[in-house]
Amino acid sequence: MTDDPVQIIARGPRAVAEAASRLLDADPLLEGVTYSILEEDEDHDIWRIDAFPTEPEEAERLRETLAAQEGLGVSVEVLADADWLAMALSGLPPVRAGRFFVYGAHDLGRRPVNTVNLRIEAGAAFGTGHHGTTVGCLHAYDALLKRRRFAKVLDVGAGTGVLAIAAARTGSRLVLGTDIDPVSVRIGRENAKLNQVRARFVHANGLAERSVQAGAPYDLVFANILARPLVWLSSDIRAALKPGGLAILSGLLRSQERFVRGAYLARGFRVRRRYHRDAWATLVLQRV
Repeated sequence: MTDDPVQIIARGPRAVAEAASRLLDADPLLEGVTYSILEEDEDHDIWRIDAFPTEPEEAERLRETLAAQEGLGVSVEVLADADWLAMALSGLPPVRAGRFFVYGAHDLGRRPVNTVNLRIEAGAAFGTGHHGTTVGCLHAYDALLKRRRFAKVLDVGAGTGVLAIAAARTGSRLVLGTDIDPVSVRIGRENAKLNQVRARFVHANGLAERSVQAGAPYDLVFANILARPLVWLSSDIRAALKPGGLAILSGLLRSQERFVRGAYLARGFRVRRRYHRDAWATLVLQRV
């Protein structure tokens, strides 16, 4: 494998692609790898995995894991020496999710007047608003806002901060976003400044950090991460919520929904609503 930045692409039927994504999620050597899975051709049942390793060892492991799945075609493309992320983002359309309109700098002139407009610049963090998990969270939050408001909100794994900023823009008086990645924390703070909201972003690994505990208990917890971390954090998320408080969980595939749901039901939650977008699921749960 080359030492140049690469993108690994795998295409195949949905069942095979989802099985491959579960293997990626379960591999401790790949836990830091960014990848996406989406439907590329509905008529022919073609799903696509795009993975972006940062180390040659990760790239080789990804390629081997994907190539071992019968029915997946795998290719490796060397990324050009350019700001490919900025170039990709410049071509992304804005996203409408309920009352929320998520856009980048290239769409300043396209903002509607009757929406909650969120300017999100991704940089090196996850969460432009285009991914099915983020859209699912925004739709779920929009539906909840039709019945109530949330004074205190925690966003676990905030990435670009889009969910925390959405909460701050809709009246939450205390909003805290956490991430294990210092770069994401910086980007979240920059996006909060762009949107002129009072949302704090801190570097935290888990919910035991002092800054997280200081705001508890919360009325609402967002956690748009991955299935296994969602399960690991189920007890901590329950402890962070007020009785009757709500959790919006995503970052999980539909095939992982039962696994995550079972962990939360066992800890005293009940399911309020489920959302599906492409291969992804979003759960709205209430602490009993």
